[in-house]
Amino acid sequence: SLTFLQCFLPPCLLAYFLVPQKWRNGTLFLFSLLFYAWGEPVYVVLMLFSTALDYTCGQMAERHRGQRGAKIALLVSLCVNLGLLGVFKYSDFLIDSFNGVFGTSITNPVVLVNKALNSLYPLGLNEKRVELPIGISFYTFQSMSYTIDLYLRNIKVQKSFLNFASYVSLFPQIVAGPIVRYEDVANELESRTVNIAKISAGIGLFVKGLAKKVLLANNIGIVWTQIKAMDYSTISVATAWLGIIAFAFQIYFDFSGYSDMATGLGKMLGFEFTKNFDHPYISKSISEFWRRWHITLGSWFRSYVYIPLGGNRNGNFKTYRNLFITWALTGLWHGASWNFILWGLFFGVLIIIERLGFGKILEKLPSAVSMLYTFVMVLFGWVLFDTDTLADAGRYYAAMFGAGGSLVDSYARYTIASNAVMLTLCILISGGLGSRLISFCEEKNKRASAVAGVAVKIGGLLICTAYLVGATYNPFLYFRF
Repeated sequence: SLTFLQCFLPPCLLAYFLVPQKWRNGTLFLFSLLFYAWGEPVYVVLMLFSTALDYTCGQMAERHRGQRGAKIALLVSLCVNLGLLGVFKYSDFLIDSFNGVFGTSITNPVVLVNKALNSLYPLGLNEKRVELPIGISFYTFQSMSYTIDLYLRNIKVQKSFLNFASYVSLFPQIVAGPIVRYEDVANELESRTVNIAKISAGIGLFVKGLAKKVLLANNIGIVWTQIKAMDYSTISVATAWLGIIAFAFQIYFDFSGYSDMATGLGKMLGFEFTKNFDHPYISKSISEFWRRWHITLGSWFRSYVYIPLGGNRNGNFKTYRNLFITWALTGLWHGASWNFILWGLFFGVLIIIERLGFGKILEKLPSAVSMLYTFVMVLFGWVLFDTDTLADAGRYYAAMFGAGGSLVDSYARYTIASNAVMLTLCILISGGLGSRLISFCEEKNKRASAVAGVAVKIGGLLICTAYLVGATYNPFLYFRF
């Protein structure tokens, strides 16, 4: 939780800065384990196993480079990592789907193992469903990128287990990204510098992300929470559209806020993480939207799925096939449900349509029109993303087009009026107004803007802290992926 993070960071950063340079990776690894174990006291073992596995496979691949042993090491890494991800993230979904189709009542073997372990020692493992370990989708992809790139000779082998373990467990981004490839931080794992400029920039990014989460995402998210709990057959068109617009802003500020906080913490520790968001809601096509949204995930799938499948090198049919497979897997990565799979395929189909010629039409349209088209399509996608079942998604789509029987109701009028300022802020900030304002001030007077920047950082941190004092538990949305 954010409260734990606030308590955890000061001693962690203090210890990190006080120890000698050669001890910093060890200190970072220790605090990363403590950070992860706070949320996953049992499954921290799973993360350590994955780390040890890929480190060992990397050593094998290097020792047998150019030989069959290197390929075996890569296959072991891929099969075990994807197998663990399959067991903990998708086994319940697959077994439930099988039981639903064939009318069986098969119990997940992992649940049986949990029961047996709990009988031996009270570990508190779930005896009904398989719990998803926090961040498993992120650290699994990161760890696999090392063995894949090593096999492809894109990187050099990491000889130090401590350095590699520090990379996999890096606490700022382990639970919700951004996905950091080994090649991005390979040099910094060996030697990195921390100075006042980096610390200042890191604090600025951290406070910016914290404000996005606490002041924007949490508050606009209340609107979606209320509307999502309603009977969709009775809500007005305005209420339905207001709800999914609120969720669009909630997930953007929540996820980009975490990415900013992670990137800021990385800077304070001497790391430079890849940018994960670039104002996606001003995109003029779906293709552009996905070049701006969750950039590190898109890059991962492009490098390790789309391009190995053949990319766009073998004609239109295979290009569209590769896009279809990549987007189906992108949807599945987000969660084990048909909603997520169809969500991924929905965007895959839209991108294929743009490649077929619609993208050129969008380029010729006025910017406002193409941006509106893109935002509306993204909203349709978010309905699939955050409703619980396909039936719920269908009812919500129906409400958006008038199934509730009214265009505007009293709830919509009251909620829009009471959240007008918040909605306006969300629109302006997601459109990049804050970034443009900072750039303008720096061009006019760098010294004054620097002083103002310090005041904003301190003020933002105090306001966010005040909000968190009386807040309930509110984890980041992408913790569940």
